[in-house]
Amino acid sequence: QVHLAESGGGLVQAGGSLRLSCVASGRSFDFNPMAWLRQAPGKEREVVAAISWNRTTHYQDSVKGRFFISRDKSKNAVDLQMNSLRPEDTAVYYCAADSTVFKLLTRQSEYDYWGQGIQVTVSS
Repeated sequence: QVHLAESGGGLVQAGGSLRLSCVASGRSFDFNPMAWLRQAPGKEREVVAAISWNRTTHYQDSVKGRFFISRDKSKNAVDLQMNSLRPEDTAVYYCAADSTVFKLLTRQSEYDYWGQGIQVTVSS
């Protein structure tokens, strides 16, 4: 059974940084896309950043230059470094992965596997 476990969330002041980590178990995702998504209260879940099997990346416009996604295939993991955080970044953040190979997926509906989510709160 596939399990994605997120860690690293919490409360931070505006302008601060957090690093989210996600470790997958149950199968390898070496050739598959992985991503971080978020859902704020009253809003739809959205892709924040995605990374392909060969480390091609995609970012939502609002986080470009502030957030950075990376993956460690030896750990079957994906991280999200979040800098210059803003109150509008407050949301539940989810790690996701998909069984499609050799692609970069940029829509939340395309992902098959999900973590339970972790809260990130940015205070003003």
